[in-house]
Amino acid sequence: MRHRDPGYVVLRRAARLTLVASAGFYGGRYGANDPTLATYALFGAISMGAFTQLPGSPVERARILLLALPAAWALISVGTLLAGNVWAASGGMLVIGFAVAFAGTGGPRLAGLVGALQLFYILASFPPYQPATLPQRLIGVTLAVVLLAIAEVLLWPDPVPVSYRQRVARTADRVAALLGGTAQLLTGNGGDPHERTVWQERAAESLAGLRLADFPAAERPTGAALRDRGLRGCEAALRGALVKVRRILAEVPAQPPPVLSAARLLRTCADTTRAVVLTLQREGPPVSLDRLDAAISESERAFPATSADLRRLCLDAGALGLADQVNILAISGRAAAGFPTSDERPAVAAYQGVIGSSRQRGWRLYWRQFRAHLTFRSALFQTALRLAVALAFARMIAGVLPLQHGFWVLLATLTVLRTSAVDTRTALRPAVLGTIAGALASGVLMLFVNRSVVYIVALPVTMVLAFTVGRLLGPTWAQALFTLLLTFVFAQLAPAGPQLAEARLVNVLVGAAVGILAGVLVWPRGARHDLRKNTASYLRAIGDLVEQSVEATLGGPRTDGVLVRATRAASLADASYAQYHSERHDPRSGGVDWQAVLAVAHHALHGVPATLDRNPPGCLASWPEAAPHLRGTAVRVRSAYDEAADQIARGDTPRSSLVSTSCLDELNAIRPLLDERGAGQQIRHLVELNFMLANLVDHITQIGSSDRPQPERGSSPQAGR
Repeated sequence: MRHRDPGYVVLRRAARLTLVASAGFYGGRYGANDPTLATYALFGAISMGAFTQLPGSPVERARILLLALPAAWALISVGTLLAGNVWAASGGMLVIGFAVAFAGTGGPRLAGLVGALQLFYILASFPPYQPATLPQRLIGVTLAVVLLAIAEVLLWPDPVPVSYRQRVARTADRVAALLGGTAQLLTGNGGDPHERTVWQERAAESLAGLRLADFPAAERPTGAALRDRGLRGCEAALRGALVKVRRILAEVPAQPPPVLSAARLLRTCADTTRAVVLTLQREGPPVSLDRLDAAISESERAFPATSADLRRLCLDAGALGLADQVNILAISGRAAAGFPTSDERPAVAAYQGVIGSSRQRGWRLYWRQFRAHLTFRSALFQTALRLAVALAFARMIAGVLPLQHGFWVLLATLTVLRTSAVDTRTALRPAVLGTIAGALASGVLMLFVNRSVVYIVALPVTMVLAFTVGRLLGPTWAQALFTLLLTFVFAQLAPAGPQLAEARLVNVLVGAAVGILAGVLVWPRGARHDLRKNTASYLRAIGDLVEQSVEATLGGPRTDGVLVRATRAASLADASYAQYHSERHDPRSGGVDWQAVLAVAHHALHGVPATLDRNPPGCLASWPEAAPHLRGTAVRVRSAYDEAADQIARGDTPRSSLVSTSCLDELNAIRPLLDERGAGQQIRHLVELNFMLANLVDHITQIGSSDRPQPERGSSPQAGR
């Protein structure tokens, strides 16, 4: 046990669940002498305790359980009213099954409840049709959920996991140290080069620790809420800041002269990043943007108005681009920590198109996320529809055929069905073998043991084993022990014999057949195909955003529409990526570092609007001589995104044909153009846009083969759904 369950986390959860389920079942069955209340108290505890994956601390999980009670009441009520007619119950299963599963699109808190909420409707929608028992059903479930919430907090509470927000704070602290060291370098005091290398490595290591795939599904900030959006914005801003500071360091000569304006701005960026750390840790007031805004304005005024010193143009433009990322980090950090983000300043308003505003009501943010996934291209939409169709078909079969305890058919369908045909087939064998073993053991036991006291004593022991050994030793053990558990429950609710084990086996086989059929016929390829398709679409949308943003500065149309399309494409790609990592894959077949590919697109999605905030549409419209250079560079960058998208869509590993060049070389190539313009703010606009495009090239050239094969990941029934 110590080896398989470090810290006894699984054992503690099993003990909590067993105590709550036993208290509810025995209290209802033998205390109140009400089998209906006992049944719903037991299955309410098992559903919410064993079929959920909830994030956060024990207190947060308890709060989520209590907030889910009204939804449980509604589903049980609807299921009870529809149980009298097979077709009504099946139609309700189709609608409710899709609605509940698709609600998981809103984030891990909702997704973690999907399995439990499905079970509440499933259990209530089967005969006997007894609307008069609805109060007992609701009381039983309420008792179970309330006791389970209390037990989460008071009985052997789980240790609080290291949250994504804490990891982001640690990464921001390391990036702040790197920014401070770079500022010191730009003052002419080089310091220790080895120390700067260590800072870069530590920052890169921390950023690698923010890979969503390396976090449990329940802990990933993938929700529609502003805090989750803020955390995703922090990760993108930190990644962009690291790319930009590396570009700055590459532009610094071996014996750097003082570049004081850039150094002052970087020092302010470092201070603001440290303030973001305190904000994320909730150890101080929310980070203020005032100092950073003032430093940016000062740097804009101090920006060289001539082309006399090209290197300084590059470093000052790099510092302003880096300040954009820190601005995004500060706005996102406020949102991630729960502080208001609404502000009339353009720097904030420009970015709220991506992250959202605290002025928006919560339901608007959720509707924005749901609307983005209301398409057949969405992996989450496909999963919800597949599950709803399978459950509705299973409910119809269970109602038409003379099956005893037909809800076991739907339970088996839930257990077997996965997001791909390969995973569904993989889940079938342990489900069937475990059920056969459990049914044989149950049949033999019920054939020779007729005393109910044996089942009364054995039930809690079997629960502990099912929720501990079953989770630690695999699905075959879980199915076998769960079959025994159900046998001991129904033996106390009504007279039963070996036929109960036979019914269990038949129902599971029927449900497994439905699951296999749905897995093979309805989007059988899983998320791998959708991930390639949606990521390719996302990269093309980013290419459009880059090219149209440059056109906007030259006097072309605004980019509002293409920004909305790119944001929606990001939601689809992120969802496919999350589902991809819940499926099993052949390690030899994965050569794409999906995190790196998506990071390239996210960097542009967050960084381009921020750069346009200071270089607004039409800022270079009166300099037509600059248009060919900017358009040519933008077309090359856009072509690189399209090239990567085409390679991914074909199933190849993306490799960019672009080669990074230094900012100094780029400016030398257009030196006559800069000299001709003479002086003015337009030089700053041109250099900044040029630096932004160079940063995008830096990032996209990093796409390539992953250094390690894609990990093989299994999925639990809840994760698969």
